[in-house]
Amino acid sequence: MTSPDASPERTPRPGVAYLTSSRVEAFSDGVLAIAITLLVLDLVVPARHQTPSGTLGHALAEEWPSYGAYLVSFLVVGIMWVNHHTVFAKVRRVDRPVLFANLALLLCISVLPFPTRLLAEYLTSGPDSHLAAAVYSGTMLAAALCFTLLWWAVTRDEHLLHDEVDRQSGRAALRRFGAGGIVYLATIGLSFVSAPLTLAVHFVLAVYYCFDQLTVAAPPPS
Repeated sequence: MTSPDASPERTPRPGVAYLTSSRVEAFSDGVLAIAITLLVLDLVVPARHQTPSGTLGHALAEEWPSYGAYLVSFLVVGIMWVNHHTVFAKVRRVDRPVLFANLALLLCISVLPFPTRLLAEYLTSGPDSHLAAAVYSGTMLAAALCFTLLWWAVTRDEHLLHDEVDRQSGRAALRRFGAGGIVYLATIGLSFVSAPLTLAVHFVLAVYYCFDQLTVAAPPPS
């Protein structure tokens, strides 16, 4: 059914199976909530029988790789949740390409607890730290590419967007948002130089995406 406030050019195309975005958002929220909750399971309490009296502080301090990896991954998932809602706030309806692009993003997010645990375990383990950081960086790169793919899928067809969203400005936002993917790619190489520095760069990238990179301008008045 056509929305009463839809402009003629945004009227659904005949023969195309459109869906409302509410179920996509609800399903995605559930996956994101599970992923961000699983991250905390990697924070291990030092075993009492293995921690001599008076050394708990030292034992906790030795777990700093776990804290660092948890913090960065928590920020990444949280910011993806915020940006995911930013995307779908601009969407009137979705089609099958959008659904599959969203599933690809959720695949990357749901697997994130694994590379987070891997990096936390091997961050200070010498040569193995490089591979662990590369796996973490590769996962982050895949997530960034899938998010860019989702935004492309949404903006490729103006019939999916609300009337006030300008498709051309959405394309400009796509380039701005996707720029971070270049840095994610560079972190894979950086992983073989310094794993802790790689984790720090991922923190900086998370801060970058805290700012709304998907803002689009309203179409100019005709």
